[in-house]
Amino acid sequence: MDLLALDPTKFIDLTASGVCFLFLVGFIGGLVSGFIGSGGAFVLTPGMMSLGVPGTVAVASNMCHKFPKALVGAIKRFRYGQVDVKLGLVMAASAAVGVQIGIRIQQVILEKWGQVGSDLYVSLSFVAVLVLVGGYVMRDALRCARCGGVETTAPLALRLQSIELPPMITFRRSGIRISLWFTLPVGFATGMLAATIAVGGFIGVPGMIYVMGVPGLMASATELVIAFVMGLGGSINWAMHGMVDIRLVLIILGGSLLGVQLGAIGTTYVREHMIKMVMAVIMLIVAVSRGIALPRYLVKLGLMDMSPEMLDVLGKISFASMCLALLTGAVIILGSMWKGRAAAREEAHGQA
Repeated sequence: MDLLALDPTKFIDLTASGVCFLFLVGFIGGLVSGFIGSGGAFVLTPGMMSLGVPGTVAVASNMCHKFPKALVGAIKRFRYGQVDVKLGLVMAASAAVGVQIGIRIQQVILEKWGQVGSDLYVSLSFVAVLVLVGGYVMRDALRCARCGGVETTAPLALRLQSIELPPMITFRRSGIRISLWFTLPVGFATGMLAATIAVGGFIGVPGMIYVMGVPGLMASATELVIAFVMGLGGSINWAMHGMVDIRLVLIILGGSLLGVQLGAIGTTYVREHMIKMVMAVIMLIVAVSRGIALPRYLVKLGLMDMSPEMLDVLGKISFASMCLALLTGAVIILGSMWKGRAAAREEAHGQA
């Protein structure tokens, strides 16, 4: 018997309120995915874990729902001329390798420290990556907003593009020419994180923007192509280890397919720095939520002492902050869409 296969009794019992919450999480995750190009995992995985879903099940189920949703979003944004298919396929090749290694890392952690150790690893990874990437993206979004919303190529990307290291690849859709060797680390890191914590987009999108010099809208759309390839391969691997809860997959997928359509439409009405702003705000709030949840796992591992009452309070605060992240993301995206559409209508009436 596979030691990594999860006992079905550890799958959570679903109540009506839990189903509604998961559908809402899926909708906002899809909204975020269609808008910023991430698979929405930094919303979905913590959202499932806040209901008591084990970390590995949340990661696996999230990845399983990701590839059909990413396909829908990629097709939608391809019609808007925002997808660089060539770049997506090149990045997906190295990301696929990263996915398999990331899954193996999770398997090793499960073998040595059990489910609690895996939950702690997922939460710690979320906090560390979300704070670092979210903080950097927020700083860049504020800088871009001060300069009138005009996006400029990052200095690092300009330096890397100037290095002639064969083989050089031209991505005409994105308007860049860069060495293949500089695309590999970005793709690999995207895949590895996607497999270990079901998060790849908020590494892949900033990586394409700040390392490779891809425009924000193009990067966020092309990430959906990578997410489709990673999600398909990773889902098969996770399912073979009995980690996918198909109930969770179908519920969040139902909400996500609705949200991803709205998110993709929203990109046609906003400036590129707003995509970065939304990404950063949600990342930082979710980081707070996962940080508050850390003591629960540390207590279970015997690494710290805390009263059950205090753990219960922290759990409620963590759940509330997660809800705040969901609502904040939805309000910013839908509000930006509304303002952008109103401005477009006024401009059309003025020209008429």
